[in-house]
Amino acid sequence: MTISKFIKSNDVAVIGIPINAGQPRQGVEKGPAKLIEFGLLNQLEEMGWKTHHTSNEALVAKLKPKEDPDVMNLKQPKWVSAVTKTISEQVRTHAMDGKFVLTLGGDHSLGLASVSGVFAAYPDACLIWVDAHSDINTPASSPSGNIHGCPIAFLTGIAEDHPDFRWVKPCLDAQRLVYIGLRDIDDGEKKIIKDKKIKAFSMHHVDKWGIGKVVDMALDHVNPNRDLPIHLSFDVDALDPSVAPSTGTPVRGGLTFREGHYICETLAETGLLVSTDIVEVNPDLVDETAAFQTIQVGCSLARCCLGESLL
Repeated sequence: MTISKFIKSNDVAVIGIPINAGQPRQGVEKGPAKLIEFGLLNQLEEMGWKTHHTSNEALVAKLKPKEDPDVMNLKQPKWVSAVTKTISEQVRTHAMDGKFVLTLGGDHSLGLASVSGVFAAYPDACLIWVDAHSDINTPASSPSGNIHGCPIAFLTGIAEDHPDFRWVKPCLDAQRLVYIGLRDIDDGEKKIIKDKKIKAFSMHHVDKWGIGKVVDMALDHVNPNRDLPIHLSFDVDALDPSVAPSTGTPVRGGLTFREGHYICETLAETGLLVSTDIVEVNPDLVDETAAFQTIQVGCSLARCCLGESLL
């Protein structure tokens, strides 16, 4: 079963990136294992996919440095850098092999790994970033120093030179990036988005035009001829907290269950989707019911990206 003209087989590489170092809350590192524990691999296999799973739990633990002081305002930069650099090569290898790549997080700093790996295999790809936050702070503009708010700045090459992230090649043209679902953006990020003329659809636009038109407009901008590979990076905090409550930085007024799934289904239907991130599922937050609900939603979004639809 193949859903993309760029995917050569029915193989999906499911890569866990159980990292929490890009933000301050414990628990998000358990997200990938919980998604697997809930039966994601079996669900994909029942859909006709052949799964290749790498948990990376031992790798992430092994790469943790003894000391990791703040550098240029960023917290735990050595650990985040080591993990994302190593796993970006895993992503690249699987993408080059023609597999669909599904990365499970972990916090959104893992975008450094997934996007750089996918774009090494597909240099002409475009990126659709579904998130309440724009994650485009530079080290200097970041109010918190948490790296999960900075990956886009490094991937586009607009971040200041940082000794721990020189391995990140500026692989992403700002005009090949589009945001959907924004509603909590720092002032420094607003300026960057405006100065770089990055296409961004906030929840205001979703309310104004509806999710169908927003997705069409997003694709018209980054993939006008519908012929380029697409990487989707989906932060579950793009969804309203009533839908996905167990996440580290929830913001009210987000996407509904159906709007989130519509995005994934529609991108799968293009026949261009080559890879997806499902990130920021934190099963330790709120309570057990909320965690279960959020894990369910994460699995459901992943299935939609790999071809599941209502009919």
